[in-house]
Amino acid sequence: MGTALLTDRYELTMLQAALADGTADRHCVFEVFTRRLPSWRRYGVLAGTGRVLELLADFRFDADELEWLGREKVVDDATLEFLAGYRFTGDIRGYAEGEAFFPSSPVMVVEGTFAEAVLLETLVLSVLNYDSAVASAASRMTSAAVGRPCLEMGSRRAHEQAAVAAARAAAVAGFSGTSNLEAGRRYGLATIGTAAHAFTLLHDDEEQAFASQVASAGPGTTLLVDTYDVTRGVERAVKIAGTDLGAVRLDSGDLGVLAQEVRGQLDALGATSTRITVTSDLDEYAIASLAASPVDSYGVGTKLVTGSGAPTCGMVYKLVAREGASGALEPVAKASTSKTSVGGRKSASRLLDESGRALAEVVLTGDGDLDPGDLDPAGVSLRPLHTTLVTGGVVEDRWTGPEGVVTATARHAASRDELPRGARRLSTGEVAIPTLARTLGS
Repeated sequence: MGTALLTDRYELTMLQAALADGTADRHCVFEVFTRRLPSWRRYGVLAGTGRVLELLADFRFDADELEWLGREKVVDDATLEFLAGYRFTGDIRGYAEGEAFFPSSPVMVVEGTFAEAVLLETLVLSVLNYDSAVASAASRMTSAAVGRPCLEMGSRRAHEQAAVAAARAAAVAGFSGTSNLEAGRRYGLATIGTAAHAFTLLHDDEEQAFASQVASAGPGTTLLVDTYDVTRGVERAVKIAGTDLGAVRLDSGDLGVLAQEVRGQLDALGATSTRITVTSDLDEYAIASLAASPVDSYGVGTKLVTGSGAPTCGMVYKLVAREGASGALEPVAKASTSKTSVGGRKSASRLLDESGRALAEVVLTGDGDLDPGDLDPAGVSLRPLHTTLVTGGVVEDRWTGPEGVVTATARHAASRDELPRGARRLSTGEVAIPTLARTLGS
């Protein structure tokens, strides 16, 4: 399926007017950023960049779409003719996927003619806003898990295509597996899953259900032990699978108390290597509350795929520079109250101290370099954050497909480790590092 109509009507009506008045070919710079983070988030996580680049390849207007646009009189014939040959031939740079971001971080910069770049606004924002919301929640969850695996299982709580995107975004932020098979196929993610309560209820008793599952999947499987009585369930699970039982899953009740009791029971039965995984409407706070419990992994669904209270990142796509009548690039900015933007092409760097710990985000307007020692706070080095994503309309393949997910996952781990330790707090508070805006020559 093409992606060109995954957009808002006003993108095309602006294009029509610009084609008519001769401004459509003006060189423009658009910037994606968010003005604020939720009060309980100390950093955001950029995700979806690879998906944007994959979808860009299919951003074409085919005959059926053009016929519909004409029939519905969305745009005129001259605009339809332009759309028939539409190809993005500009440049895109931005933060590497997986990078932490903060208010005013220019996470993606799109350059090209107005006609080419304006049409991408809705597609870019719909992908980055959702994927980054999921990744931002997922990062807090994997941080709270302190090295214990987190598993994504939220497909049934999201749109069927959003479920694939959510699984990918969760992987970027450190989730170890997903229940979603399409995400596994498309992005090379590890897939997980064994049985639900329905499988136990299908059989005449719990022992038959466990015996059937072990016969099919082997003793290393995970048995769901809370359909009836947890204590009896654990006893039957070890009786059927033996002490080599892979894991038991708890999906209800006071998970912290149950985990303690089940761990003691498993050890007493000789199943000392059998793991305990917990599910049931977990979020980062629930995961953190289980830190002292003998839990080996966490399965997370609803709260993850809905952004754990922040289902969007509030990212916007703003024109910050455009070619003037003289042919030179001129900064432009929106001045609306509480919705201001800063004009001009920008670059971004992270200011680091001698130990490599982040001190600030530095957003520079203009072309050139800054001395880290001239900044307040002064730092030892500046790590550039922008990287090339698209050149002349050609996508850098290293950001897409399974390879792109692996790259993004590694970048997120390094980026989060670079932040001040307070960035991992779950309480309401200030963002982890400030954003310093600087303009060359000022």
